Amino acid sequence: MRFSARTHQMPVRLIVGAFVLNSGVSKLKGVDEVAEGTHGMATTAYPFLESQDPREFTRRLGTAEVALGAALMTPFVPSLLAGAALTAFAGGLTGLYLRLPGMREEGGVRPTQQGIPLLKDSWLLGVGASLVLEELGRARAERRAVHARLIPE
Repeated sequence: MRFSARTHQMPVRLIVGAFVLNSGVSKLKGVDEVAEGTHGMATTAYPFLESQDPREFTRRLGTAEVALGAALMTPFVPSLLAGAALTAFAGGLTGLYLRLPGMREEGGVRPTQQGIPLLKDSWLLGVGASLVLEELGRARAERRAVHARLIPE
């Protein structure tokens, strides 16, 4: 695994990281104002979260977003690791869109007007998956090159 981001990955990592970091800071600043709504939406999609205190849940979510945003913006965090974390986080957001009632048109995946804000976060899933796939592809190519040098045909 490479221990620093590739130069061409940094623009997208910086933009996405700033976006996620800002979202986390906003949650931490407004825990009291957003806790019930954030927790309510999360528990509708993921019922196992119901037992958590809304304020504590929102505080943890905000802290996770700050950590993820900072990791994406830090060049020495490997892109494979940052991309995997972003993919997992974005998978949860995509799950909200898919599980919450009223977010999709009947019988399909096209968003309703209410679903558009959640579906917009699907780009995070694409960015995270792209970072992971690029790093895995490069690692595979490097292994093949080493193998070809060790065992000439």
